[in-house]
Amino acid sequence: MKPILYISFFLSGIANSQGSLGRLFEELPSDSVHTPSVKIHTSLQPQIRQISSEESYLKISALGDFNYLMDEQSSFKTGLGAEFSGLLNDKWYFRIASIQGVTNFDTLYQPKSYIYSVGSDFDLYTDLRGRISYTPNHIFNFQVGLDHNFIGQGSRSLFLSDYGKPYPFGLIRANFWRFEYSVLYQFFKEGQSGNWEGKFASSHHISFNATDWLNIGVFESVIFQPRDTLLQRGFDVEYLNPFVFYRPQEYSLGSSDNVLLGLEISAVINRSHTIYSQIILDEFYLTELRNKTGWWANKFGAQIGGKGRFTIGKNKLFYRTEYNFARPYTYSHISEQFNYGNQGQTLSHPYGSNFMEILGELKWSRNKISAKFFLNYVLKGEDHSGYSYGGNVYKPYTVRPYEFGHFIGQGHQVNRANIGLTASYQITKHGNLNVFMENYLRFNTDYLSPSYSLVVGVRSMLWNDYRNY
Repeated sequence: MKPILYISFFLSGIANSQGSLGRLFEELPSDSVHTPSVKIHTSLQPQIRQISSEESYLKISALGDFNYLMDEQSSFKTGLGAEFSGLLNDKWYFRIASIQGVTNFDTLYQPKSYIYSVGSDFDLYTDLRGRISYTPNHIFNFQVGLDHNFIGQGSRSLFLSDYGKPYPFGLIRANFWRFEYSVLYQFFKEGQSGNWEGKFASSHHISFNATDWLNIGVFESVIFQPRDTLLQRGFDVEYLNPFVFYRPQEYSLGSSDNVLLGLEISAVINRSHTIYSQIILDEFYLTELRNKTGWWANKFGAQIGGKGRFTIGKNKLFYRTEYNFARPYTYSHISEQFNYGNQGQTLSHPYGSNFMEILGELKWSRNKISAKFFLNYVLKGEDHSGYSYGGNVYKPYTVRPYEFGHFIGQGHQVNRANIGLTASYQITKHGNLNVFMENYLRFNTDYLSPSYSLVVGVRSMLWNDYRNY
């Protein structure tokens, strides 16, 4: 490893740099498409963009977020804010955005804000995001911020997604030959306002472009608490090491930290279509799997999907189909200080664990108009009778009802289906202000009749605001 580091640092002194970052926002037909190359890595998002001829700039954009949900309660979310972004000397890039607002939305529609205070009639929120990026050359990139990060090619991610709340982080990326190596340090919290308990995570991601069309990625993450009953650990220096493997390090520390391992593979076909997959391992014992005992600690999940783009005249289209599942108790642990979550929400798939899902998407755009059709079906096992059946990652696996015979959908089995149709029109490119309409028809076997929701509004679409689960 040392020779590689020496070569990298040497090249850092002679290489040119690239500066700005892309945005972490869902794929649309109008998005730029990277030409397949052994030098371009697309699994970790936001991506580092090749800058334009503009070496330095400063931009200020007004932001708006006005949503009205047509239901019996006349629910709403309204807010105003601003975004500041800039590039300095082709190396430093920053972006900070904040929206301050009020809402009376329920759990599904309330904002995924960093600061949130509950009132009697309505809630106050501050949706704050920001990044500072330093790219000294074509090899290294350093980032700190309060934001989301996403790993994967899918609509969902079993490694790290952006469905929950933003968090403080530090990120190091190194790109050399056909490899991109990333180290992500994350700072989470659990509990209630005024009584927060911190927890940390350290993650590695290695992306290898075997050819210009085949990518292989390896993911590893450890979640740990800064203190226990014996000592104040802080951020363990052992986990700060960007080249250490976490599982052996965890054993050497004698800790009960939660370690996740993952593998992903994606293949580009005819430059416009991609087949992708992920496998996540929480705990795994091959003998129990071979014997088909349904042991509770065989905790794993997988994803397989396909996506692509095509055009019909001036119409741009994007499609996706995807299958995901996670066995019971995946991502969970003995307490919320070790589970794979942040502020009460999972860091991976929005359904957590003990589920299987199949989804489909079709998106269309032409000039400033775009529309999306979304459909999914979910089989989900939920807890009941005071036991954890492995569907809630925030419930300790120590309250499981038995050792063997666990399967996806166990416990209180619920079948769900969501059908969504959304449309938007871009009012201004500066700040990406759009007027939009969202229609969702939801089916749930716990209820006798389906539910319908219609949301209309005006929003600066700079980050994702999911309602499709």
